[in-house]
Amino acid sequence: MEKLKNLREDANLRQEDIAKILGIHRSTYTSYEIERDIMPINHLNTLCNYFNVSIDYVLGICKEKNYPNNRKNIDKKLSLTRIKKFRKDNKLTQKKIAEIFKISRSTWTGYEYGKFQIPTLILFTIAKKYHLSIDYLLGKIDEY
Repeated sequence: MEKLKNLREDANLRQEDIAKILGIHRSTYTSYEIERDIMPINHLNTLCNYFNVSIDYVLGICKEKNYPNNRKNIDKKLSLTRIKKFRKDNKLTQKKIAEIFKISRSTWTGYEYGKFQIPTLILFTIAKKYHLSIDYLLGKIDEY
């Protein structure tokens, strides 16, 4: 992720420093930074909080670095409500959205009921395709 690399370099930090912040190996962080692997949303949130930027900014959803009244923590309960509302507002059944993302219906249901953390890639795809904020979907901001 180019923006994370730029933020890290602007702060004069090494990949080892970021890995320590996340509690992971440097090689794992490197794989995220060079986009070999997708960073889990909890790690992405930690780094965005550290650099005081929004998830949307880092993932290229918006150009604004941060939102006013941005909360630091993902609001799991609010996030589950918003993900379900997004699906219903777009008249998508659980079966249909599972087909779109090539996952099982039970996996999508697990996302809506908090059994599983929704993956970063799915959040990114929703944000781009449906013009939504990931920070909003995760309950970090209140503007749609």
